[in-house]
Amino acid sequence: MLTRTLVASALALVVAAVPGGGGTAATAAPRHHDALEETAREWLSIGVPGFVARVDDGRRTEVTAAGVADRLSGRPMTGREQFEIGSATKIFTSVLVLQQVDRGSVVLDAPVERYLPGVVPGGADITVRMLLNHTSGLFNYIADPGYYVRMEQDPQHVATERELLELAFSHAPDFAPGQGWNYSNTNFVVLGALLRAVTGETMPELVRARIAGPLGLSRTYYPDPRAINTTRGYAHGYSVSFGTPEPAYVDVSDRPIGGWAGAGGAIISTPEELARVLSAVLGGRLLSRAALAEMKTAVALPAGSGITGGYGLGLIRIDSPCGTVWGHGGDTRGHHTIALATENGRRTVVSDTTAQPSVTATAEGAARFAEVSAAATTALICELVG
Repeated sequence: MLTRTLVASALALVVAAVPGGGGTAATAAPRHHDALEETAREWLSIGVPGFVARVDDGRRTEVTAAGVADRLSGRPMTGREQFEIGSATKIFTSVLVLQQVDRGSVVLDAPVERYLPGVVPGGADITVRMLLNHTSGLFNYIADPGYYVRMEQDPQHVATERELLELAFSHAPDFAPGQGWNYSNTNFVVLGALLRAVTGETMPELVRARIAGPLGLSRTYYPDPRAINTTRGYAHGYSVSFGTPEPAYVDVSDRPIGGWAGAGGAIISTPEELARVLSAVLGGRLLSRAALAEMKTAVALPAGSGITGGYGLGLIRIDSPCGTVWGHGGDTRGHHTIALATENGRRTVVSDTTAQPSVTATAEGAARFAEVSAAATTALICELVG
């Protein structure tokens, strides 16, 4: 475990501040510097290899980068690295579905059976909207007791869509369609299949043609099935046995995330490009006004969710003490991501932490990770809207 001395020396903190409209570097002290630096220090103090946060408050953008992007080479984080955005992918998938709604190819309140006949058990009673807002009742495949164990036993196995769905459907539903709320990645695997059935295109093709291309994003893509280049310019992710006397760090950057995460969590992006997607979505650049209103129509999150707010169509509303924000978080085997914005998309915050507790982390180590994560999320929201 890193000592405080090592943490202090490892905190290769980079803070850049530029006016919101571009231009030369600002000479005044960055407004968010102290809070972001403290957040970075907290993350590194528990043994996280690297951290980045990008805050655009509508006037200028500040980027804080700490630690290393690659433990093997010691390459420092710069704040411009690509990384796995995890479930922030759900924003992309939801946009792709809602674009089909705008085209008249998909109806939100139509049963999934219409688009995928015979694929989803009970599909005649599960609507597209229920998949998007997690009220379908479908079991979350990653909650299968042996899921992560099998992944570690064969880390290079490329899980297929069919495998993931068969695993999910081997379990009884959590509740009847529309009669509850439970976060389930299975919903978005189904949506990926629906999009392919409706458009004839794969998720990598759809993301490139209908989101990345129109927005001019050159470093955002859906891996098929692995990251294309994990050398310079890429933040490696690590599965870490937090809480053990000598934490083990396993680089999981070569894992086939396009297989096991699918349309619910596979995309790779950068802080700047992910922020641009948030701004474009909430600013109405990718959807009609009606489709965006549907996306922001949220069901209340249950008391045990840990979040005060609601879940729209692939979009979370967080009602924090500092104000309301919209976006999504994301967790892969080696990354923890936050991507949030104000309602109009004009202010954004994106952060990435390059670690996740492994299956061998202690309960205390995993709890400490969760504690730092919660504090970091609150700090980032307050910097965004405060």
